Amino acid sequence: MQIRTANMEDVKQLRHLYAELETDAVRYQPEHFTMGVRSDDFFRFIFENEEQEILVADVDGRVIGFSHVMILQQKEIACLKPQTAVYIQDLDVLEAERGKGVGTLLLEASREYGKRKGADFIRMQVFPQNADGIRFYEKNGFCEMMKTMEDSL
Repeated sequence: MQIRTANMEDVKQLRHLYAELETDAVRYQPEHFTMGVRSDDFFRFIFENEEQEILVADVDGRVIGFSHVMILQQKEIACLKPQTAVYIQDLDVLEAERGKGVGTLLLEASREYGKRKGADFIRMQVFPQNADGIRFYEKNGFCEMMKTMEDSL
């Protein structure tokens, strides 16, 4: 298995992974998520953007997982330190391939991406209902730093 940067040839397989990811999102928070299809333009924008990448876990040309990473600058607010984060927008490993270290390799590659880009830390979000995901991220060194709370209007 190798971790590499995705390209347009990977889009069909990435769409399948995104569908799996969105199924979970709809199950966890149907009030916010719906199933969608990522257009070629969506992927092209990421692939051509200097501050984003999709890293894929590739086994003999088969994409079994991905991490969509981006570089974000901390907001310019007086009380915030001027820092840069590598943000994991999405991460998914095919359900049949979970528990085999693929996600950990994608996290390591995401950290390396951040180091290359001069990031100070790595950040991501996980649904509070996703107990397996929370365990995975905690096992890989992540800890809760802030809670997002909301109420409907």
